[in-house]
Amino acid sequence: MSVSDLLPDGSMRRPYRPPLSQVLETMGSHVLSAAYLPADGSITVGEPVVHDPDDPLGERPGCVLLAVGARVSGQETRDLVRQAAGLAYHAVVVKDRGADLGPLIEVAKTSGIALLIAPRQIPWRQLDALLTAAVSGPGAATTASLSVGSGDLFALANAVAATIGGATCIEDPQGNVLGYSNVPGQEIDEIRRLGILGRKTPQRPTNRTEYSRVFKADGPVRFDSLGPGHTPRLATAVRVGAQLLGFIWVLDGDPPVVPDAMRLLEDAGRIAAMHLLRARNPGDPQRWHRSETLRALLDGATSESVAAARLSLPVESQVAIVAFAPSDPVPEPDTAVASIVDLVGLCCESWQPQAVCTTGWGRVYALLPVPPSTPPSRLARVAIDAVTAVRKSARLSLRAGVGPVVTGLGGVPSSRRLAERVIRVLAETAGEPVALVTDERVRSRVALLELVERGGVAVDQVLEPVQRMLDHDRAHSTTHGVSLLAYLDAFGEAAKAAAVLSVHENTLRYRVRRLQELFDVDLGDPAERLVIWLQLRLLELRGEL
Repeated sequence: MSVSDLLPDGSMRRPYRPPLSQVLETMGSHVLSAAYLPADGSITVGEPVVHDPDDPLGERPGCVLLAVGARVSGQETRDLVRQAAGLAYHAVVVKDRGADLGPLIEVAKTSGIALLIAPRQIPWRQLDALLTAAVSGPGAATTASLSVGSGDLFALANAVAATIGGATCIEDPQGNVLGYSNVPGQEIDEIRRLGILGRKTPQRPTNRTEYSRVFKADGPVRFDSLGPGHTPRLATAVRVGAQLLGFIWVLDGDPPVVPDAMRLLEDAGRIAAMHLLRARNPGDPQRWHRSETLRALLDGATSESVAAARLSLPVESQVAIVAFAPSDPVPEPDTAVASIVDLVGLCCESWQPQAVCTTGWGRVYALLPVPPSTPPSRLARVAIDAVTAVRKSARLSLRAGVGPVVTGLGGVPSSRRLAERVIRVLAETAGEPVALVTDERVRSRVALLELVERGGVAVDQVLEPVQRMLDHDRAHSTTHGVSLLAYLDAFGEAAKAAAVLSVHENTLRYRVRRLQELFDVDLGDPAERLVIWLQLRLLELRGEL
């Protein structure tokens, strides 16, 4: 855009159309990502257009089509993409609902139109507002908030304060002050003053109740004065879909806010989402986007096909999740792990450049692509190196659980769940800080946690020695599994178990001794003995023994 594009009143001579790459970077990959972009990297986009499937598609050259209600796998959606390209749209947005994107990507390629993906959790109305803000240029803004440069939170706070009429503060989900207004003549109270000085909302007995009320509300909330030094205030949560990005607080002091302040604050919350997304984007956008994609994949908020495109990994990659958590209780675990995620990431990337790290739920998670024939000990070594580096550099002790290697990104949530089980077992046993899910010292207790939670036995979580024994039985028509179950049912009384099996007790003793040698079954460990019995009993009930 040049000065010649502006009219004397600041409006545009021709519509402002930013590069699509800029819009995607502004919004972040967990809000909007590209499944396919035309080869011409300079593609620009105009305003979003919401399409009702029952209405004819109008011609809107350069715009972004929001395909509301479209099914990715449906023929009607493929026809819609072709039609949009023919009417000169530059991009189509569909929701990621886990379907295979391959056929639709091929249609976008042949049609020469960008195909964009949004998470299913984000309402179309909010996505429309975010896109409108992201593509708005000088002179196109309908509010002061829209005209603020993307990510400038102090300027945004001033714009909101000027529009609503009260001193404004923008905070992250933990109550850290990200930006505040300084409009002359607007009153601030002692609480706001302390928040600005400390860059964090001060601790008060009512904080938890107030923030919880704002978080749960569908829109802005009004708080009356609680006494001297506390000015009435308005607040709203800033979200993208179900994800909380922060809060906006507006004081209703002297002078009071404008009559329609609640409506204006709701509008400001939608605009602020774009600014907070941009503010969260660090100096390395690519690494940040990959991190956000992993977080969505761990949470089941994105499909494996979309995650594969964002992570530049094959859908059927062999991967494992390593979970890291502080060994000792810390006041703010999210803050603690955020300070060490880059260090953990460097350790993981030194082994496998395509490794990805993210934070969430008070932990650091690493996704490790695992080449074929990689020994389990190598994965444990990566985790040990990361734990050692963090202890030496950040003075923070960690536990690390290495989940199972899974084939396909769709197995990532399962690997994460088991990695977390390992951390829990390590905390209970106070042993070494790092363990694989298959390690003898944790595998029985991890399996027991799975049994307790699932109420049964998962086929993919049968203990490795038990699985080898059952595989041998099926391959050679032996009865090690049945013999061991009878032996455990009899509490190790060989004579009693032998009578059930109709064999001599010395024969049974030999079988039990032999299966321990062949398959590394450890009957000396009470926890492992219990889990083996539970798994064999449940498999018998299911007719699989």
